[in-house]
Amino acid sequence: MKSIKMSVRLIILIFLALVLFHHNAVLEAIEIGELRKVAAKNNVTCILVFGDSSVDPGNNNHLSTLNKANYLPYGLDLSNSQPTGRFSNGKLATDFIAEALGYVNMTRGFLDPQINNMDMLHGISFASAGSGYDDLTANLSNAMSLAKQREYLRHYEIHLRQMVGAEKARETMKNALYILSMGTNDFLQNYFVEVVRSKQYSVEQYQNFLIHSMFTHVKDIIHGVGARRLAVVGVPPLGCEPLIRTIRDDETKCDDDLNKVAFSFNLKLKRELQTLKRLFGIKASFIDIYSIIQEAVQNPHKFGFEETSKGCCGTGTTEYGETCKGLTTCADRTKFVFWDAVHPSEKMHKIMADEALKAINTDLLS
Repeated sequence: MKSIKMSVRLIILIFLALVLFHHNAVLEAIEIGELRKVAAKNNVTCILVFGDSSVDPGNNNHLSTLNKANYLPYGLDLSNSQPTGRFSNGKLATDFIAEALGYVNMTRGFLDPQINNMDMLHGISFASAGSGYDDLTANLSNAMSLAKQREYLRHYEIHLRQMVGAEKARETMKNALYILSMGTNDFLQNYFVEVVRSKQYSVEQYQNFLIHSMFTHVKDIIHGVGARRLAVVGVPPLGCEPLIRTIRDDETKCDDDLNKVAFSFNLKLKRELQTLKRLFGIKASFIDIYSIIQEAVQNPHKFGFEETSKGCCGTGTTEYGETCKGLTTCADRTKFVFWDAVHPSEKMHKIMADEALKAINTDLLS
């Protein structure tokens, strides 16, 4: 009799769990459905992405640079475990954003020779791993500078005109969602490593230099193609990257000084976005990945993570890019905040994308 009661209880618990799962799945579907309706109502045509490795889907595959990720174990959790050039085990946040808005499952790089008309119409990334707001940052690793990415935007516009005509192309460019994600390399691969900028500027002066660069490039995009919606992604908590912890020889905590640099830079970015809104009448949204990554690092179990101080590739302490090539990985990638010693895992990208979609819905689609 006792075993029968336990079996009944177990069946009830399983049933309740399935009901809850179904409810959550339906709820999520409804939210995504509503988001797509709002995006369509606001005539959002596509997403156009500029940035660094955080949003590069493989443009660097076609550049003469060492900053590539077109080999395993990168892409391990993509279809057929096929590496694409994404610095992740799977999708990037911009892939999830494009998918949520109903465009494409994955954004394509503008330099991808396999790009097709549907890709061109719905979601393109001009991003290049190693790039930054400072042209010198891109030059250090032979990445595409932001100026070069903007130049390719003009090429994209020409292709679009040939496909759909001048008027439709103009409307597509005007109503696109522009996403800008960079800044990390400016600090970690340029200012705090190379001597040129650190001799020219104090940290605050360099932050202001980067902000001015961002403003100038965005202004030119607004004037050049009539952009009306802009989402700018802040820099992450730099001191929490596994590589930085290793360099600082303390895996138990993040580097507070670097985190302060990132946090203060993000404050400047937010203020500059307000200026852009006021001067040009655009809609702008700041995507705060600093807070969500820091929350995941400090409270991993809230998100189902277990490892926050190491990446999944190799030892997880120093490997990224070429040094990650061909290495073994952790068994369960979903338990890791970081995929390699620098870049977030696909699961963390999905969490960041969810936060970004909330901000985009509130700031750009309301």
